[in-house]
Formats: sequence, structure tokens, C-alpha cells
Amino acid sequence: CVDSLLEHGCKPEIYVGATHGVLVGKAYERLARPEIKEVVVTDTIPVPKERQNERLKVLSVAPLLAKAVMCVHENKSINSLFD
Repeated sequence: CVDSLLEHGCKPEIYVGATHGVLVGKAYERLARPEIKEVVVTDTIPVPKERQNERLKVLSVAPLLAKAVMCVHENKSINSLFD
């Protein structure tokens, strides 16, 4: 994917994002390419401490899930969570 982006004129400062960081096989090696500036995933799948680094950011979904549960509990719409 990185090679294709670069071939099509992308700057070598690529940001990668995924809801679920299913980082298996050679994923860590592929994401270590110097053209990739940052990788952002959520904590829906644990990332082992030994695999975390300064370019890999793991964001918590806990606050969003807590608000959703509260809305459901209070019979309110969760639409406002996505504004």
C-alpha cells in the first residue's frame, strides 16, 4: 500500500488509522517503514507493550462507550455522540 501511495504522488509522511488494530504477521514490520509518520488505532484489541512505540498511538474507546451506555440507560438517543 505504501509503495502505491508513493507512486501516485503521496508525500512520504503517511498517517495510518484503523478502528481495530489487528496487527498480526508482518504488520509491525510494514508499519515501521520510514514513510509512515504515525499509526493510530483504538484499544478494542490489545496492543502488547513490547510492540508499542512513539509512532503507534492507541486511543481509548472507554469514554465513548460509557456515554453510549448512559444514553441508553437514560432512554436518550446516541446520535449526539457522533456530532
